[in-house]
Amino acid sequence: MTRHERLSRCYLHRETDRPAVYSRSGFPAGDPTYDRLKAYLAEHTELKAGWSGCQFESGQPWETHSEPHSADFERHVSTLHTPKGDLRQSRLESRKGQPGLHETFLIRSADDAEKYLSLPLPQIAGDPSSFLAVKAAVGDRGIAEVGLGMNPAGFVAELCGSETFALMSVTDRTILHALCERQLAIMLQRVRFLVAAGVGPFFTMLGEEYVVPPLHGPRDFDDFNVRYDTPILDAVHNAGGRVHVHCHGAMKRVLAGFVEMGVDVLHPFEPPPQGDILAREAKAVARGRTCLEGNIQIHRMYEASPEAIREETEQLIADAFDDRRGLIVCPTASPYIRGRGEECFPNYQAMIDAV
Repeated sequence: MTRHERLSRCYLHRETDRPAVYSRSGFPAGDPTYDRLKAYLAEHTELKAGWSGCQFESGQPWETHSEPHSADFERHVSTLHTPKGDLRQSRLESRKGQPGLHETFLIRSADDAEKYLSLPLPQIAGDPSSFLAVKAAVGDRGIAEVGLGMNPAGFVAELCGSETFALMSVTDRTILHALCERQLAIMLQRVRFLVAAGVGPFFTMLGEEYVVPPLHGPRDFDDFNVRYDTPILDAVHNAGGRVHVHCHGAMKRVLAGFVEMGVDVLHPFEPPPQGDILAREAKAVARGRTCLEGNIQIHRMYEASPEAIREETEQLIADAFDDRRGLIVCPTASPYIRGRGEECFPNYQAMIDAV
């Protein structure tokens, strides 16, 4: 099989000659220690070329400015103008190439939510033909995957912050649902626009991890994730597409919900201590309906030996590929430690060679 055929068949729940093998590619910016790994991944793994499906919507009326914060961070303040008043959020951006940090969030109360709900829905227009160039460029090496952005609940959780979202799920649940309904309408409009233009068939979405254990229980997962994701998944499936979902967390009590709402590929289904489900347990729930993508822990790529990584990879294949379908071997996150690309290279090579 070509790499395109193998990865496509994983998304379509069909038998493959071997598991696919893939790595997310959010490498530290400007870090040449990862150059050899990037070249090896390009040559020996199934590839996903990302393309944003969120780029055709009219922007919100934002104003932004920066101000000093510390030797390590600069504060970026964003103000959103709504018909019912302004909303503000701030973020700390590293001066030294490290990840940024949310400081304050746009929605901190039900009154803030009402202001956000007063915004008109964005308009969508433009020419999505650039997707065809991305699809052509990846060719037989993999697939072009269309990013749908955050799912409705994840989008709203990012407006509020996890703590405020969790508290409002008790004190102001109705208005959280109103925010999710608004974002669902936007996402359905997005999907309709893309599929009408011939974009697809492979899509990806994230954000579900904001409403999974341990912060939220299965009731919230069903009420905020299953409830609002299912219409989006149905719209993609009705157009002949497939959907990948990225979600960390304790998945054992909610994995069946992902399967029932029609997620085609799920990453990363983590074992303890980061998660709570073993590969064989996940396979028992997902078998024939959802392809599992994972679940070699990213820290192991820096800390374990190549022999240990090979053994973990072989065990994963034994546990989740007995039916010769439904497995993409993949670390749980992108390579992420600046300056240590050469150190993790032998472990990535061991994982790939084992597959």
